Amino acid sequence: MKAEILIAGRMPPNVIEQLEEDFIVHDWNGAADPQALLAAVGPRIRGVATNAVQGVTPELLDALPNLEIIASSGIGTDALQLERVRAAGIKVAVTPDVLNDDVADMAIARMLAVARKICQGDRNVRAGRWLEGMGLGYRVSGKRLGILGLGRIGRVIARRAEAFDMEIGYHQRHRNLDVPYTYFDSLVELARFSDFLVVVVPGGPATEKMVNREVLEALGPEGILINVGRGSTVDEQALVAALQEGRIRGAGLDVFANEPHVPPELLAMDQVVLAPHYASATIETRLAMGQLVVDNLRAHFSGKPLLTPVE
Repeated sequence: MKAEILIAGRMPPNVIEQLEEDFIVHDWNGAADPQALLAAVGPRIRGVATNAVQGVTPELLDALPNLEIIASSGIGTDALQLERVRAAGIKVAVTPDVLNDDVADMAIARMLAVARKICQGDRNVRAGRWLEGMGLGYRVSGKRLGILGLGRIGRVIARRAEAFDMEIGYHQRHRNLDVPYTYFDSLVELARFSDFLVVVVPGGPATEKMVNREVLEALGPEGILINVGRGSTVDEQALVAALQEGRIRGAGLDVFANEPHVPPELLAMDQVVLAPHYASATIETRLAMGQLVVDNLRAHFSGKPLLTPVE
């Protein structure tokens, strides 16, 4: 008998059709009455397909007593109730590596967009204002780049930054012995070094509001903050105040603390470039992420090891 799978988050277009070949699929998000659906099929659900933003809630887990695996599209685990599902013996798979290039590209794009005032210039031309209020932009090439989190994505960002002749530093819990970049023991020291500070660490309690007032003070009035990691890692009120008071130069933000809600103060700032958690949103990457979700579910129910498990 086919295993029953619950779709509990937005999925790329290549996922559901493939899952329906091998499993009995129930779409929780698309159900007219999601709670009635859970009441009817919850005890039969053995796998969940979701994404790193929507994840799974404690209430959803309560309704799935026989759950064996959660396959998530994305790399973040802060929405997956990881401590609870591990204690219950539920396997978790994510989709690392396939999104590294796109997120790194977007980090560089954010740096250029903020420093060279690309979005402000676009708005001016469309409104017939030409150079009004523009002033001069700021160079990216040859500047100092600080990376908070030199993991898979951070390393790809660094390689791209090398092409801009940037001096690169990084901070994380441990030094990477196989890279030529400067390691900083503290985030404050990294911020003080940086012209651009790129945040690419995962969310969760360990990183919550790591980028706080002290870090922003260290980044300074010529510094630009770029966040392509998780919104929870930045103290948004401290960031708003630093931008309003000119204590940092600008920011490029792909993620926010309470998505999809964005502090209204940020919306009015020309020195801030905003995006709707979009860094990995290319057709190629989303299809690859979706394929990994399918492949991990197929592997589990075929008795094979997961391709990309969360250890």
